Amino acid sequence: MGRYSAIITAFIFATALTSCREPAQPRPHGYFRIDLPEKKYMLYESPCPFTFEYPVYATISPGDENDAEPCWINIEFPQYRSKIHLSYKKVNNNLPKLLEDTYTLTYNHTIKADAISETPFVNSDEQVFGVLYDLRGNTATSLQFYLTDSINHFLRGSLYFHSSPNVDSLAPVISFFREDILKLIETTRWKSSK
Repeated sequence: MGRYSAIITAFIFATALTSCREPAQPRPHGYFRIDLPEKKYMLYESPCPFTFEYPVYATISPGDENDAEPCWINIEFPQYRSKIHLSYKKVNNNLPKLLEDTYTLTYNHTIKADAISETPFVNSDEQVFGVLYDLRGNTATSLQFYLTDSINHFLRGSLYFHSSPNVDSLAPVISFFREDILKLIETTRWKSSK
């Protein structure tokens, strides 16, 4: 009887030790590692009334919307299935309407956005003023901005991905492209109206 009670005691002791462990938890989903290129920029020049610097790993194409106007362009990043859509409008006593449209287009995303923050931009020397909007959450666009001189020029931009919005998987790329958008904003110059 002593031998069996020792086996039973050992079994109970082993069961008690193993039952103290936390139950196994499934691992969270992982995302593919995204290799990002080195930051280098080149000057965009065209007949349009503005210039700016954009990444060398991007291509520029005409706006592809049905209602695209002259000087509407896309800065495309095919390897990341994304683009920055730029639309240009001449200011002609319509600045309040252009600002209202930009505000409406940005804040239409509040349904999906967790938060929208605004970062003002002022370059008095070059007469470039604007706002960068950071949209947090699973929105169709995560970054939008506008630039204007308040008299002649109005440039609006939005970053889009050709994939379902997933802020967790896109976060590193959004952060990477935010730097490119800041560079574009900081280097935008208006051509003089003649």
